Amino acid sequence: MFRLLWIASIHIRVFMRRYMPSNIILDLVRTRRGLKWGPVAMLLAAPYAVAAYWLTVVIEAGGPEWLYLFIFVCLWSALKMFWIGPVSVALLVKACSRERQSRKIPSFIDYSDA
Repeated sequence: MFRLLWIASIHIRVFMRRYMPSNIILDLVRTRRGLKWGPVAMLLAAPYAVAAYWLTVVIEAGGPEWLYLFIFVCLWSALKMFWIGPVSVALLVKACSRERQSRKIPSFIDYSDA
């Protein structure tokens, strides 16, 4: 039984990683060229939160309770989008400082005068 749950979770993760818009955006933002778009991607947390709220209204109005699964996915995606902004800014600062350090180090050191 444990193996079946493990394999199912692996397949769900692969599906979510490949086809869910939030995961595709996060993969693009985590690249060096995409780090500057983190704060903009952070704005996508709002539509996910609105979708989760709308689904709760539908459920309270008599909708099916299996929609709670979609609420969970929307809230999880909103949380991921909310956190990518500060994380990407920190990673961008770190990458820029590494690039600045690599430009300061001379490509050769002449020890003949010593």
